[in-house]
Amino acid sequence: MSRSVLYTSSPLLASKTPVWRSKFIVAVVALAFIGLAARAAYIQVVGNAFFQRQGEVRFARTLELPANRGRILDRNGLILASSVPAPSLWAIPEDVDRDPVKLRQLAKLIDMPLAELNKKLEDEDKTFVWIKRQLDEPIARQVAALGIKGFYQRKEYKRQYPEGESAAHVVGFTNVEDQGQEGIELAFNKDLGGKPGSRRVIKDRLGRVVEDVGEQVPPVDGRDIRLSIDSKVQFFAYQKLRDAVTANKAKAGSVVVLDSVTGEILALANYPSYVPDKRQNLTGEQLRNRALTDTFEPGSTMKPITVAMAMEAGRITPMSMIDTGPGRYTITGATITDTHANGMLTVEQVIQKSSNIGAAKIAQRMSPHEMWDTFTALGFGQKPHIAFPGAVTGRLRPYKTWRPIEQATMSYGYGLSASLFQMVHSYTAFTDDGEIIPATMLKSDARATGVKVFSPQTAAAVRKMLQMAAGPGGTAPKAQTVGYSVGGKSGTAHKQVGKGYASNKYRSWFTGMAPIDKPRIIVGVMVDEPSAGQYYGGLVAAPVFSEVVQQTLRMMGVQPDLSVKPLVVAQAVEESF
Repeated sequence: MSRSVLYTSSPLLASKTPVWRSKFIVAVVALAFIGLAARAAYIQVVGNAFFQRQGEVRFARTLELPANRGRILDRNGLILASSVPAPSLWAIPEDVDRDPVKLRQLAKLIDMPLAELNKKLEDEDKTFVWIKRQLDEPIARQVAALGIKGFYQRKEYKRQYPEGESAAHVVGFTNVEDQGQEGIELAFNKDLGGKPGSRRVIKDRLGRVVEDVGEQVPPVDGRDIRLSIDSKVQFFAYQKLRDAVTANKAKAGSVVVLDSVTGEILALANYPSYVPDKRQNLTGEQLRNRALTDTFEPGSTMKPITVAMAMEAGRITPMSMIDTGPGRYTITGATITDTHANGMLTVEQVIQKSSNIGAAKIAQRMSPHEMWDTFTALGFGQKPHIAFPGAVTGRLRPYKTWRPIEQATMSYGYGLSASLFQMVHSYTAFTDDGEIIPATMLKSDARATGVKVFSPQTAAAVRKMLQMAAGPGGTAPKAQTVGYSVGGKSGTAHKQVGKGYASNKYRSWFTGMAPIDKPRIIVGVMVDEPSAGQYYGGLVAAPVFSEVVQQTLRMMGVQPDLSVKPLVVAQAVEESF
């Protein structure tokens, strides 16, 4: 039988409770309710905007809608670079279904070792990790078909370059974020990239879109860029350059083809090159755009400029006699030499025979200031005004610091430096009107208007000399081509090593134009360190010039100006360095 408890007789319950205690408890409860009401009022009224923002931070997202990057086209509308859809794969590691069979299938599809895939899924960030960027669409569809929980795809684009390595140094490339890194892709990145759009959405905990909020801003696709480059000329120039570099066991080479009427660059090729959309194990040797970024002492290709400035100043005429003596000439203790003792030469023969002594004696009739002014007017020592990254200034020291021997050596291309592009551009002053015209990488059908450097008479006289230099008895008869008259100047420069010059390392140049009476194109060729036995510019670079000129003029529809095949002398006259 349970024992009865008399609660009323309990000393604890029988004790008298103070009145203030019950009032205190009621007051605390009331204050708590007032606090809660005040807090609710603050959240709902005063601090409403702040808490709404905090909610949006956790659930609302602004998704970027990528714009389709503009195309890069050649002058004829052929595609040099374009974008194609390439979904990227990402995952929420904490939600991923770790089915080993499916993960193995996924790793195989995206060409990734299973161990690497598992490592990505063990990343510290459990809510987001990139698995593989820019998958091919067929692969992306197969990945989606696996239906593995926790894996998602994002719409992106990647670039394709149909011309591959032949136009790589022109178009450049983009990174995985579709931002230009080199070439035209970098130079016109803002125009090509367009403007991305946006989409405001609410996502759940798993990152899934629940609903759209607000208005969607559509992307603005990038605009197409049409270049002056002719992809056919570009490919042919690259092919012939590659063959010449390989045949001569050279280190590298470059070719520039310039339209001397419009100033358009029709081709800009370098070897070695690379495939823009396959850049694994890419080296600096492949990446360098040598025609614009590398500067060299141009050697004998400067001699026509020396002669032209002296003629323009009235110091000589084409038939002025220059005594080159026994092939040796001393200035302030330094000796200048020719490869042959030529004796008395006309100014025309100085160019034809490529006499260093003749060029030095002509330069002595000029002041350093006069020479510097002409060099500057032709763009030497200045950054080229061309919409292309990496174009360098070259080197031309102030004339006040020139010593007599330095003034003499500059007359035949030593003591200053220039890129192949600068040399080609300077020769525009030998075309019809004697003007140095602006060069462009963009298509332009209008005749270019430049700055007059030489008179038409001087330009015509120099063109005749260039024709003699590229003909029988000159230093580069191998520059001649079938059906078109040509003129140009070869150069063979010792490479500078440290503070001196290497005795067995050369750069072979040839810069010229065609047809000679009314030049339509100017072509420059440089071959770096030929080592197969021949190194003269007339033997190494001139044949490339010949082939590129003939093919380019035919593609441009220029009528031949020669009715017979010109005589090609088997062995060029050696040129002086």
